[in-house]
Amino acid sequence: MQVAILLYDGVTALDAIGPYEVLQAPPLGTEVRFVAREKGLKRTDFGRLALMADFTLDETPRPDILLVPGTPRPEALLGDRQVLDWIAHVHQTSKWTTSVCTGALGLAAAGVLRGLDATTHWLALEALPQYGARPVKARVVRRGKVITAAGVSSGIDMALTLVAEEFGVVAAQSVQLVIEYDPQPPYDAGSPEKAPPAVVSALREQFGALI
Repeated sequence: MQVAILLYDGVTALDAIGPYEVLQAPPLGTEVRFVAREKGLKRTDFGRLALMADFTLDETPRPDILLVPGTPRPEALLGDRQVLDWIAHVHQTSKWTTSVCTGALGLAAAGVLRGLDATTHWLALEALPQYGARPVKARVVRRGKVITAAGVSSGIDMALTLVAEEFGVVAAQSVQLVIEYDPQPPYDAGSPEKAPPAVVSALREQFGALI
């Protein structure tokens, strides 16, 4: 089973790497590809890290699983017609089409989410309806073969959900144990409903104009 994880300059690293750690786990036998318009290093959102794309879009026309990670600067996705066309094309034959964080906006702009419930980063939920999607405040949303995840770390939850659907619950539990994914955060501030209002307001002011 071939998994294609899209890379581009400005991508959020954990959006791609969190699901990668789940989907490449040895018991699954998947082939995980990092793909981009051109091969080579892609700088992540704040420029301090680079991820390597070993395959081009043209070299990966029919992956079984498509994963589109997000970015705090969605124009990196939304302004690239070639990438959006590739997403739309791949979706026609994929077994699963997935996104993490604002990667959902890429799916939406490619026409994948029209008429579907979907989630994305809480700062970007209000952008989904302009593409015909119905925003849902949830960590993972599955509608048919389309699975969307909320912000950043929720990509791990999405990938485990996908493993359970494709390989069974025991496989998902095994992968979860291998990566020791047992969240026990020191603060209960992982959603805007739980975080202090002052923290939510500050982040809206800092990032709101970017999404």
